[in-house]
Amino acid sequence: MKRKVLILCTGNSCRSQMAEGALRHFHGDRFEVFSAGTRPCVVNPLAIRVMAEAGIDISGHRSKHVGEFKGKAMDYVITVCDNAKEACPVFPGGTRILHWPFPDPPHAQAESPEVLQVFRDVRDLVLKKFKEADRLLT
Repeated sequence: MKRKVLILCTGNSCRSQMAEGALRHFHGDRFEVFSAGTRPCVVNPLAIRVMAEAGIDISGHRSKHVGEFKGKAMDYVITVCDNAKEACPVFPGGTRILHWPFPDPPHAQAESPEVLQVFRDVRDLVLKKFKEADRLLT
């Protein structure tokens, strides 16, 4: 039986989407993975682009409100930003709450070499952390 993991951020537009894609890519055989936001908006096209560069397709993802998961049992909730950590709701059962913060990439959706590099840097941090997640989620 797969353990359920919810990755929580504010907008569910970038960091949590990248993390959802990464955890599913690396360890989808062990974890059922979801992501949500406390104030969701839309998935940032630059997040989709830089994940595709790494061979992970998140183009079918959508931003979801954390309320969609209210009352659902989760084994882990991982907050990837400080705002989500502060606003994280209570989940039933023995949910373990972990805080793995990542830098917030620019909210701009305009593409420039500098902005793309920031997204790539955040992606690389996310990939490294979630590749090791099978050891960290025990």
